[in-house]
Amino acid sequence: MAASINLHKISRFANLAIPSMAVLFFLGGHFVSFYFHFLTVTFLLLTVVNLFYLYIQKKHTILRNFGILGQARYILESIGPEMRQYLFANDTEERPFNRIERSEIYRKAKGIDSASSFGSQLDFDNSEIKVRHSMYPVDRENIKDFALTFGEERGLENTYTINKPYIISAMSYGALGKNAVQALTRGARMAGIPINTGEGGTPKYHMDEGGELIFQMGTAKFGVRNDDGSLNDEKLRKLCAEPSIKMIEIKLSQGAKPGKGGLLPKEKITQEISDLRGVPLGQDVVSPAHHIECMCKQSTVAFIKRVQDVCMIPVGVKICIGKTSEFRDMVREMKAQNVFPDFLAIDGAEGGTGAAPKAFMDGYGMPLMPALFSANKILTEEGVRGRMKIIAAGKLINSSKQFIALALGADAIYSARGFMLSLGCIQAMLCGNNTCPVGITTHDPSLQKGLIVEEKAKRIANYVKGLEHDFYEMLAASGIKDAKDINMDQLYIPDDTALADQINALLKNANL
Repeated sequence: MAASINLHKISRFANLAIPSMAVLFFLGGHFVSFYFHFLTVTFLLLTVVNLFYLYIQKKHTILRNFGILGQARYILESIGPEMRQYLFANDTEERPFNRIERSEIYRKAKGIDSASSFGSQLDFDNSEIKVRHSMYPVDRENIKDFALTFGEERGLENTYTINKPYIISAMSYGALGKNAVQALTRGARMAGIPINTGEGGTPKYHMDEGGELIFQMGTAKFGVRNDDGSLNDEKLRKLCAEPSIKMIEIKLSQGAKPGKGGLLPKEKITQEISDLRGVPLGQDVVSPAHHIECMCKQSTVAFIKRVQDVCMIPVGVKICIGKTSEFRDMVREMKAQNVFPDFLAIDGAEGGTGAAPKAFMDGYGMPLMPALFSANKILTEEGVRGRMKIIAAGKLINSSKQFIALALGADAIYSARGFMLSLGCIQAMLCGNNTCPVGITTHDPSLQKGLIVEEKAKRIANYVKGLEHDFYEMLAASGIKDAKDINMDQLYIPDDTALADQINALLKNANL
């Protein structure tokens, strides 16, 4: 017969034993030795705490039924992620990024060779997407250096060119602390790549570091808004005159919470953030679900045109695709008004965030790879693929996934969590609590002090250097001399993969 433990009986025994021990140690201190009173004080405190749990507090049933022993359950629950991460989970189990994926980024960020030995730990069962190599690899000196120019399609005078296919994705000052923003921006400048400011209002610390910035205009328009939430053209024009602002991104939706606006918990709102965003202290900041100007496809396209006319620099749109029929209708409206964004940032449903409702994080949005395929196909069929660039975002932290995204239609790569891991993120999953143990997503000075800007900026630059090395190695192995020639022919997609099923469904969809 299997042994069983009656926790209720044990707790009742403990609840009687604790005050009894206090009495015994008191008697021992009185009749035997004064030193017993140290234990008397300890058990008196435990008795008081236990009585509070059992008879006064009403919030937690476990504490009311089991007393101080019930607290052990909450302690174990709170350290459960760390216990699983370091003691129980194997190298490929953790989510959203397993130990193998994180380790590769850490090594790149430290400038250490990320090569591994013995063999892959991943499954090879014909259910994974692979990059096809060529029998005739090319030499690096024969590969054209990467270059991508935004705004050339509209003939802009103030075009913007990137020379690496990587951009640090949107992370605002607010979602991140000051040290993290400074380290990311300084590292981006050292690496020669741009950084998206996120929707945090005037990007003070981004600009202080002299980086090349993509200013994100979220639905609340922090930094460029009127009191009613509409766009203030003069504020936007003044911001675009800043030499560090290279492009504008209008955020229509985000992969982790499509159909919802941004969320900044009140625990993370300091006086400075309150001033920069124009929001009150002590309240969660919840951005509107949509721009006040964007009520339909006609008004949305007209708003893109308005922003382009105000800024005179490249202007793009960030979306998470839901209904492909709506996306096609939007593209057709762009054709009707002859208005096209300079870039389209496609955020997959697997994208990250500082805080989002669980139902939206898990249940909404199209995953990145089928979204890329469908968007690229629709734009091509409508004859406007050459009118804009595509940037892909959504768990693209390593070179192979980035290459797959490029093959499915992307021109460049957004990554946020890859760069957070480069800063030293340990995937504690506490981003919205202001208690990030490595000082990245917190404004607590005692936690931020461990993040040394100069050192972490070097890690950002190292990570980009490692990615770029892989990028050209993969081009060479695939027999490609120009990144513009990357396409789906470079991918092996087995018929029984989820992506193959999604692509086939899209191909059969009458809306396509």
